[in-house]
Amino acid sequence: MLNDKLSQIPNLPGSYQMKNKDGIIIYVGKAKNLHKRVNSYFNRTQTGKTAKMVSEINDFSYIVTSSELEAFLLEYNLIKQYNPKYNILLKDDKSYPYIEYISKPYPKLKVSRYLKIRKKDNKKLFGPYPNAYAARRIVNLLNRLYPLKKCDGNPKKVCLYYHINECLGYCEKKVLEEDKIKMENDILSFLNGNDKILKDKIMEKINSYSQAMNYELALELKKELEYINVVLAKQKIDLTDLVNRDVIGFYFANGYISCQILFLRNGRIVKGHTDIFPVISDFCENAEDYVLSFYNRHEKPKEILINELDNDLLTKALNIKFLTPSKGQKKKLLDMAINNAKINLENELQLILKKEYFTLEANEELRKLLHLDVLDRIDLFDNSNLFGDWSVSCMVVFKNGVEAKNEYRKYKISVDKNDDYNMMREVIYRRYQRALMEKTELPNLIIVDGGIGQIHACKEILDELNLSIKVCGLKKNDKHRTNDLIDGDTLNIVNILKDSNVFHYLTKMQDEVHRFTINYHKTIRSKGSIASVLDDIKGLGEKRKKNLIKTFGSVKKMENASLTQLEKIIPSDVAKNLYNYLQARKKDKELKNNNINSDENNHF
Repeated sequence: MLNDKLSQIPNLPGSYQMKNKDGIIIYVGKAKNLHKRVNSYFNRTQTGKTAKMVSEINDFSYIVTSSELEAFLLEYNLIKQYNPKYNILLKDDKSYPYIEYISKPYPKLKVSRYLKIRKKDNKKLFGPYPNAYAARRIVNLLNRLYPLKKCDGNPKKVCLYYHINECLGYCEKKVLEEDKIKMENDILSFLNGNDKILKDKIMEKINSYSQAMNYELALELKKELEYINVVLAKQKIDLTDLVNRDVIGFYFANGYISCQILFLRNGRIVKGHTDIFPVISDFCENAEDYVLSFYNRHEKPKEILINELDNDLLTKALNIKFLTPSKGQKKKLLDMAINNAKINLENELQLILKKEYFTLEANEELRKLLHLDVLDRIDLFDNSNLFGDWSVSCMVVFKNGVEAKNEYRKYKISVDKNDDYNMMREVIYRRYQRALMEKTELPNLIIVDGGIGQIHACKEILDELNLSIKVCGLKKNDKHRTNDLIDGDTLNIVNILKDSNVFHYLTKMQDEVHRFTINYHKTIRSKGSIASVLDDIKGLGEKRKKNLIKTFGSVKKMENASLTQLEKIIPSDVAKNLYNYLQARKKDKELKNNNINSDENNHF
């Protein structure tokens, strides 16, 4: 039947969708010629990931388009819609930090991350920067050197920043337009690559502080100048222009593609991005898919230098100029990116293969032990009610042996904090009732952290939801180490050797769900502790509390903050009340500690 269907595929461009025996789409691809591409999976010997994917194909479908460009864009949209397990290239990745300049209504700087940047937003973004710390440090320095707006909201009166000449008094509209324009030109000039303007400004401030014998502030700025020199002393590239461009080098070997992206901003390489992924279809198709995915999530430069792919297709799809240089400095840059991609693959390949062997073999062994037909996805749950407060539950997900961190979920529990049985019932109901409503992917296996009680709680809810999903429990020993896997159907312990791959695999999963849950619990307790302190301060509403919690993260850090630091978050009068309260609280704790130590010394 499949052969008959293959013979009927037209020789036209389009997107094809491979399906498993359950009708689930496991791979989406595109082709200039659907007939040739789809048949190629079945009329030749496949290896690696492609062979595994083909072994699971039970059916396929396709959509004919009028051009390859339409097929390319359709493929991307179908991947976003169905999230096929073999389209590993297009999953969400982290975004990079940029410095964003906001000119209206008041000039302001902030560090931003955007998963998708649209030209029509007209955002003034500069970067990407090596890391968020570097971007924040530069923003803080610019805020010290220039009178930008620093406070939140629109106070009715000027604050401390105005009186120390770090703000132009925007709230009372005391700003001269020429002062604002001069400041904006300086800042934008620096962010566009003019290092001298900032260095001269810092030296001017250093000399001013030194003449006033304020050596502490002068030393602080000297350290900032040294840091700026390090951050900006990236590799200079002589291209006779300052065009923002990226350089993408792909290298293919042993069934894997290695990618190295170099970000050139204002004549410097400011950052690199690397990825290694297996080939599922062919090199060109997977590389083009990767590029489309990446630039639908990141800032688009004016020009991209790249290996010879279908550059016209990429140019039309992303509205960016794609070039494959054959000589000159641009060719040297591309060769450098390709060489880096090659080195990355050579260095990482053995580790990748070893890890892949371990995860796939362990996952397959677990599938056989539990007599499952398929084991593509495992959901693991853990509850935490440390110290009797702040009950939470978390879920982590493993797909084909690998953590799928974008699928992790956190839950605050509403039932009695000491009722572990009903905690499990609540989280299982919330997770899978929502999955049914939204028709999202369900697991082949659920593992709960605990024994028979937790298994029963989970299965009761699954039965109520009319879901047939295998459930197991993972028990720890007295030393809190992974010990036994309990089969939810028989309630018997599954016989697993303690030195086997599958036992280490289970331990890894249990450690991961426990780590994720405990970290979430600590965050909740920390925020709760801060919130209780802030309740005593007049003028602190929910919004201001959230800003303080977000900025400092703990009471201790807030106690060690200066009044100036607090005034950056909340109005000056409220900041003074909070500062005085925290300092009194800090002294009270120190006094109590001294008394305790004194009592202990007297006792001995």
